[in-house]
Amino acid sequence: MPHTDSPHCVSQAGTVWFVGAGPGDPELITVKGRDLIARAGAVLFAGSLVNEAAMRWAPEGCTIADSKDMTLEQMAAWLIEQAGRHDTVVRLQTGDPALYGTLIEVVQPLDAAGVPVHVVPGVSSAMASAAAAVESFTLPELTQTVIFTRVAGRTPMPEGESLEALARHGCTICVFLSITLLGKVVRELMAGGWAEDAPILVVHKASWPGEEKIVRGTLADIAQRCRAERIVSQAMIIASPALGARHWPELAKSKLYDARFTHRFRRASVPPCRTSETPT
Repeated sequence: MPHTDSPHCVSQAGTVWFVGAGPGDPELITVKGRDLIARAGAVLFAGSLVNEAAMRWAPEGCTIADSKDMTLEQMAAWLIEQAGRHDTVVRLQTGDPALYGTLIEVVQPLDAAGVPVHVVPGVSSAMASAAAAVESFTLPELTQTVIFTRVAGRTPMPEGESLEALARHGCTICVFLSITLLGKVVRELMAGGWAEDAPILVVHKASWPGEEKIVRGTLADIAQRCRAERIVSQAMIIASPALGARHWPELAKSKLYDARFTHRFRRASVPPCRTSETPT
């Protein structure tokens, strides 16, 4: 059981690595993250969110603890204690440590204790959800912006970051940590100018072997569809004007690969189209 005393400085500290475990599929962890687990003396993983199969790479004798019952203070104390015993300590977090994690809150006491810290990025559930549904967040001349956000629950949103305000941009929006507030998500998107028939994608446990669910709908019916699938946790909500583009008969194509476009790796092979503004 981790102690709750104030952390002390360690004279010869190992390094604590905050590793993104990815969205769920153990094989989606980075090679660097996998190799760090393989040489770790201790691993603290988020058992409520990280697929325990990621522990398959931990060496024999590695000290492994689940953080789901710990407070932030207990997690920091455990990491500091293990850093005094091992050269490599891993804090394994879901997705990417920089997104909706407790990275900075835990790093601060490690800094105060003189424990070296490094971060290894991971695949976000937003990316895994788009991959599962074969969707693109961006399309030429349609949307080139992606917003990662959530709606206010127990944690309030900063001023100016309400979903309604963000929805007015009309771009792709990935809504984290909000499936239990799906009705509120729908209302705020509509208040921000999205139509009832706007397509919405919900992916539950993206990439988790045997557990992934993909639900498509519109703002008018997505809540009902998610209820029918009993999706109440660990789901990504995606609103985007680009959803479903795979099946559109026509798309604006990327200029980078256009035969009329010259760049430093390729000369144009087709003369550019002339318009009324093209000089003669």
